[in-house]
Amino acid sequence: MASHQELFNPLLPEFHADPYPFYHRLRSVAPVYQAPMGLWVLTRYDDVVMVLRDGRFGRDGFEQLLAAAYGGDTEAGRLPRSMLFRDPPDHTRLRALVSKAFTPKVIENMRSHIQDIVNRLLDRVQGAGRMDVIADLAYPLPVTVICEMLGVPTEDQGAIRQWSADVAQSLDAIGLPTDAEIVTRGRAARRALGEYFRRLLPERRRQPREDLLSLLIAAEEQGDKLTEGELLATCVLLFIAGHETTVNLIGNGLLALLRNPAELARLRTDSTLLQSAIEELLRYDSPVQRTARITNTDVVIDGQTITKGSMVVAAIGAANRDPAHFTDPDRLDIGRRDNRHVAFGFGIHFCLGAPLARVEGQIALGTLLRRMPNLALAGTPTWRASSTLRGLEALPVSF
Repeated sequence: MASHQELFNPLLPEFHADPYPFYHRLRSVAPVYQAPMGLWVLTRYDDVVMVLRDGRFGRDGFEQLLAAAYGGDTEAGRLPRSMLFRDPPDHTRLRALVSKAFTPKVIENMRSHIQDIVNRLLDRVQGAGRMDVIADLAYPLPVTVICEMLGVPTEDQGAIRQWSADVAQSLDAIGLPTDAEIVTRGRAARRALGEYFRRLLPERRRQPREDLLSLLIAAEEQGDKLTEGELLATCVLLFIAGHETTVNLIGNGLLALLRNPAELARLRTDSTLLQSAIEELLRYDSPVQRTARITNTDVVIDGQTITKGSMVVAAIGAANRDPAHFTDPDRLDIGRRDNRHVAFGFGIHFCLGAPLARVEGQIALGTLLRRMPNLALAGTPTWRASSTLRGLEALPVSF
């Protein structure tokens, strides 16, 4: 029997490389598990969905945790909490404003432009016969798209890339022991991103454009809908969420296909499977591995009492491999039917950008397979040192 520490230790390099054996063990031995660091970890699909949709589990209690992780001078002093860390009615108000820019219709209209970006990125490397999928495609595609939506000038994209990476890496600090330097960098990066968007505001107020930033400014100027602080917090959230997860979908998804050549061949011969393939890749190796809530009352799950004010981790990656819901869950099946994965979350915090991520994933992977028939691994993929966002640092391929 594994020790408690080994049951759930997301700081281990082998956890970063492959968390799924840990999840399976935890689900069979202790599906409602109190980790040594105090938080509760849920690994069954039904429990994860319940936490994400049940009003007894909220996000408002994260203010103290964020202050502890990032210091009281960040969100509290500079930016208010984004809608990601709000409960209704604030969450409802903020989400309603932003959701106009992410409707499936709006995203479908972007399809040809996203295709143009993918073609341009692949044109750059086509002659070389090899590429790093992360650096050459998976990262620049969603960054370009979200920067265009937010009206970020092309020449600034490099500078804000590092800030975003620092914030993403610091997400593990919420509830887990984390290197102080990572926390400090995350705090500074969050502040820098907020200041960056603040500097874009005056020009956009003078000359509104057809972009998301102008839409948010219009809402802010209507007074009670959005404060300037909320506007900036929303920009920072959308920028980070708008690309960090899609990078992982494209990278993790392609690696899964390369490691499952029969499924890769199946997709090459039948492009009508592309939509279900993206859903299966989201399930099979989820870009976001976990989310968390704070209990606002005592809750009993499986005979265990989780007291009010406890942090509960909903392990999305584990839920998506639960054999009670998915037949043969560790097998990649790009034609899987009735695939009700929770890679985008569930309930009121369901990922706003899901339609955009799906389209970017479909176009990126579909174009890669079409243009590069001899795609193969050309080195060892390396994983990022994060257990919240699961993604690759590098994915070298030849074609």
